[in-house]
Amino acid sequence: MIATDELLTIKEASEWATKHTGKTVTTANISYLIQYGRIKKIGDNGSTQVSKRDLINYYKSYNGHREVSWKDQLGSDLNWALSFDQYKEAETTKHVHRLHPYKGKFIPQLVEYFLDSKTDKFKTETYFKKGDIILDPFSGSGTTMVQACELGMHAIGIDVSAFNALIGNCKVTKYNLVDLQTEINRITKALREFLINSHTLEFEEKLLQALYEFNSKYFPVPDYKYKLRRGEIDEDKYGAEKEKEFLPTYNKLVKQYNIKLRQDKGDTFLDKWYSQHIREEIEFVFNKIKKIKNADTKKIVSVILSRTIRSCRATTHADLATLLEPITATYYCAKHGKICKPLFSILKWWETYSKDTVKRLAHFDKLRTQTFQVCLTGDSRTIDIFSELKKKNSAFSELAEKKRIKGIFSSPPYVGLIDYHEQHAYAYDLFGFDRHDELEIGPLFKGQGREAKQSYIQGISDVLNNAKKYLVSDFDIFLVANDKYNMYPVIAENAGMKIVNQFKRPVLNRTEKDKGAYSEIIFHLKKK
Repeated sequence: MIATDELLTIKEASEWATKHTGKTVTTANISYLIQYGRIKKIGDNGSTQVSKRDLINYYKSYNGHREVSWKDQLGSDLNWALSFDQYKEAETTKHVHRLHPYKGKFIPQLVEYFLDSKTDKFKTETYFKKGDIILDPFSGSGTTMVQACELGMHAIGIDVSAFNALIGNCKVTKYNLVDLQTEINRITKALREFLINSHTLEFEEKLLQALYEFNSKYFPVPDYKYKLRRGEIDEDKYGAEKEKEFLPTYNKLVKQYNIKLRQDKGDTFLDKWYSQHIREEIEFVFNKIKKIKNADTKKIVSVILSRTIRSCRATTHADLATLLEPITATYYCAKHGKICKPLFSILKWWETYSKDTVKRLAHFDKLRTQTFQVCLTGDSRTIDIFSELKKKNSAFSELAEKKRIKGIFSSPPYVGLIDYHEQHAYAYDLFGFDRHDELEIGPLFKGQGREAKQSYIQGISDVLNNAKKYLVSDFDIFLVANDKYNMYPVIAENAGMKIVNQFKRPVLNRTEKDKGAYSEIIFHLKKK
């Protein structure tokens, strides 16, 4: 029995946790802990309370405990300030940074730390100032370009992936938001009318109701997850039993509404990973997008569609990033602790992401500066930067040739970790972009063997040697890498550079699967 003086209301728990951790803990944060079974809910909804003991146990990794533990494992040179653990996810994915999912990107606060004019005991001098030109030869989703724009700097990105370049350029483009909203409204209205003649929405409504009743009975929130965390339920066994129990209800509804679960062919990504109903909606919306006259509006609406269809793939919620096998039936979802379903219409996500995108663009509009940012599509080892820039923006090209590029801030790919084209295979299928997987440096498909490492070293070295042609003589280069194979000293030597400093930062992976101590190094290179 818990003593009365140990019980706190949600508001009291929020205030206590804020003081205890030294960072803001909102009532919503406490409610999240209750909902997902991290702490036990005591009382009914009218007078919900929590145990202070539960809170103490949950937060014991804070107040320096994790920092001390990680430094023991990774070394005392770990710069905890660069963990940016004081920021909530909404801040590390602020405004346009979350216009589209992307694996392997760094957080904007890290870029800002090295580009801005502030100093501290680790960063004892400034390297860049307003008006400088920054290069990111592995532009990815465009984080460096966005932060340069915020800080009053110009930026050039380069990426071998045409889709990555599209995402990056869409983030830094200034839009006519009225035109954008008008086109979104037009397409949404047309999609709703298209669905009137379909039984899909009615089917989903009936299915959701059946799932709600079933989950409320067998997976009550938050009791089920609390019992799971305490080991009172065998999740694999119980989840499999209930998944099987619900299946007849699902199959009956599928038959009743004549839902076609698979397409007739499975040749392409779009064929394999989408139900027939969703595929028809994707094609319908894409055809509407093609009719948009304003080129910038057309591109950002295309990104909204891409973000939408990524969330509508026939896969489990826990498998969105990796994709194992298409799923066409209801299933036990370990992520949400209940029976979940595949999607049968894009409408909900289309509306959600459309609204979110306009909001994020409007937010960034208030922060952006009158500077140039362009992402070029090409191979950073060989691209003629100024020549390609001239084709995209002659005014920026003139400025760049006159001022030259002050330095680089980039996160090169890690050897054998990600296939950068494959992560957006759905977009390549839909938009018809040419794929250049063979030009990726250090892709997953090449592995991490001796030959792959040698190829990686050569590739990064070639990028730096090519970039030098466009840099000022006193350049500053910052490369973010987890160099567990100690390749960057060799890379620096190959490029005629020297590593003048290293900033070691913890990477706080908050996923349930991987909470282990992990760090990366920001290498500061200069001319030898």
